[in-house]
Amino acid sequence: MQPKRLLDLALGSLLLTLVAPLLAAAACSAVLHRKPGGPFVRETRTGLHGRPLTVRSLRTRRWRLDLLSRLPLVVRGEMSLVGPAALAPDDPRAAAPWRQTVKPGLTGLAQVRRHSAMPWDEPELLDQHYVEHHWMGLDLAILVRTLPALRPPRTQGDLSDADHRLRNYSAAE
Repeated sequence: MQPKRLLDLALGSLLLTLVAPLLAAAACSAVLHRKPGGPFVRETRTGLHGRPLTVRSLRTRRWRLDLLSRLPLVVRGEMSLVGPAALAPDDPRAAAPWRQTVKPGLTGLAQVRRHSAMPWDEPELLDQHYVEHHWMGLDLAILVRTLPALRPPRTQGDLSDADHRLRNYSAAE
């Protein structure tokens, strides 16, 4: 078994065991609130070698439970803990040859950098960089940075005209 698959299987199984009660409670809550379509959203994404992959996610974005509900796909080997984002088959970026050489991931280099001051087109470059240079050390570093990166995005009401400035910027200097 390859080290990456071993990490996915071991850590994915452990995480799934730990969050299963939380996922069950969230699914029950969605059923009780009678959300149309049931507690899960079913989407088709592009998997390894461009094959279609059916992804089921909880109908919630709170605490990113939608991502944790994809852990069974990691344990089954259809997705990885770390990899490029899973894209819809009709997304033109999904056809990139480099993207089809690895399994899509729950988290990735682009996801942990999503709150940085990077331009909008850089996430795709980060995904490509990951695919071309991935190794276990990079996977572990991304996994460590994933939890802090899950903080909720700022809302439009929190933005100011100074948000484009670099950290520690001072107009007084």
